[in-house]
Amino acid sequence: MLMSSADYRESLRAYRPRVFVQGSRVESVPDEPRLAPGVNAVGVTYDFARSERYRPVATAIQHTSGSTVNRFLHINRTTDDLLAKLEYTRAVCQETGCAMRYLTMDGFNAVWQTTHRMDEENGTDYHPRFVDYLHEAQEQDLTVGIAMTDAKGDRSLRPHEQPNPDAYLRVVERRPAGIVVSGTKAIVTSAPYVHHLLALPGRNMLEADADFAVACAVPVDAEGLTIVARPAGRPGESGAVFSGKYGQTTGVCIFDRVFVPWERVFMCGEWAFADPLTKTYAAHHRQTCIGARAGFGDLLIGAGALMIEANGLCASRSAPLRDTMVELIKVVESFYACGVAASVYGTIDPSGAAEPEAVYANIGKLLLSTKIYDMHRLAHTVSGGLIVALPTPEDDHNPETGADLAEVLTGRPDVPYAKRAAVARFIEDITASYAGGWMSVISLHGGGSPEAMKGEIHRRYPIADRKALVERLIDRGVAAGAGDAAPGERAAQPGQCCDTGCELPAAVPVVPKLTGIAAGDD
Repeated sequence: MLMSSADYRESLRAYRPRVFVQGSRVESVPDEPRLAPGVNAVGVTYDFARSERYRPVATAIQHTSGSTVNRFLHINRTTDDLLAKLEYTRAVCQETGCAMRYLTMDGFNAVWQTTHRMDEENGTDYHPRFVDYLHEAQEQDLTVGIAMTDAKGDRSLRPHEQPNPDAYLRVVERRPAGIVVSGTKAIVTSAPYVHHLLALPGRNMLEADADFAVACAVPVDAEGLTIVARPAGRPGESGAVFSGKYGQTTGVCIFDRVFVPWERVFMCGEWAFADPLTKTYAAHHRQTCIGARAGFGDLLIGAGALMIEANGLCASRSAPLRDTMVELIKVVESFYACGVAASVYGTIDPSGAAEPEAVYANIGKLLLSTKIYDMHRLAHTVSGGLIVALPTPEDDHNPETGADLAEVLTGRPDVPYAKRAAVARFIEDITASYAGGWMSVISLHGGGSPEAMKGEIHRRYPIADRKALVERLIDRGVAAGAGDAAPGERAAQPGQCCDTGCELPAAVPVVPKLTGIAAGDD
């Protein structure tokens, strides 16, 4: 079943989660104005899957059931799948800034791979449990939040050393019918308006941390679960041209003796597999983040170009404006290119799942994390100071000032003041407001902070091969026989499984390029 955004909103009524926003209890999540921009954004992922225009990348065939499912619930099987989910993520984030639901896909793929490996090595039965849960989520077209980042407490201490054990989610009781978990997941994207939460370990574990090595799925309204969340976007604010409609929230999820039946438990004490699960999830999610921020970058590029025109200027006739726009384009497309490379050089896991190539995925995520502030700066540069100097929309309608503002703040004659003001407020909203600052921080730390990416890049990049390459050149003489090295002496690029490189498909994957599609163009 592929729900519409209206179906999704209605489906949330079947759940009664214990949610608090700004100190007050939320009685109905789908009717709460402070969460409406988040519900709207996730809703786009439902409508795109039903759209003729987006369906080629927004849906996929689940191989274990033969059913057509939303791609954000799909297990990637080929490099074509990885490319399609990158394009789909970019498309929904062009529309919404960040559609959030892609985290479900990243978590599902990581659990698929890890449960298969646990069963192969330990003789457990986690993988068939997860397949059953996967089919349930796909049949109901659920949105599942990923609860990975723990509160962590004193970060110099391991989970089992924490003075307050609730700083990490852990198993506090094992029963014949299931387990009981307590603890805190501190950064859970879209927590109030999902159907289920998939809790995963967020770090490597030691044997002493075995109780903290737990992965399980719970409904968002499970008894004992409390969610403390921020408003999504800037609902109700007059200047929130964009984030008043689309936004996202994160929630602190407090588990107080929440019962989980065994059929929803996918790891319980297998501490040695916490690190592989975390790293597998990171590879999937960091590649997906690339598509998400590329979509956001498209909004900055488009808004910057419109602002230049509204100011009466022309980038093609002004070298500084042209160069600044090119720099913004270069930033966005350079990290997106890493996402494409991570897809093309993806590998097939023993479970049959396709995993993005980790070096390119981490480089792309590191670029977007550290360049998000440059992206904002470049958009500000081409836009001018009007984006923060412009009076509020209320002043536009003040009979004592409105006409004067329209006269003096118009740029070029053929662009009315109202349109110039709308573009300026759009850029302010997504870069210089609370929502813009929030997007910067979530881009920096979401999916792992830059140090995490640096560690993965250094760990996985074939530095030893590069050393051997130079040693061979020095031993042979740099100029002698430069092209006649034996195949075994050639160093592979990241993402290549052999010395001559991975064998690429005979035909270019048929993935419709959706970037640049006008909003609502079905």
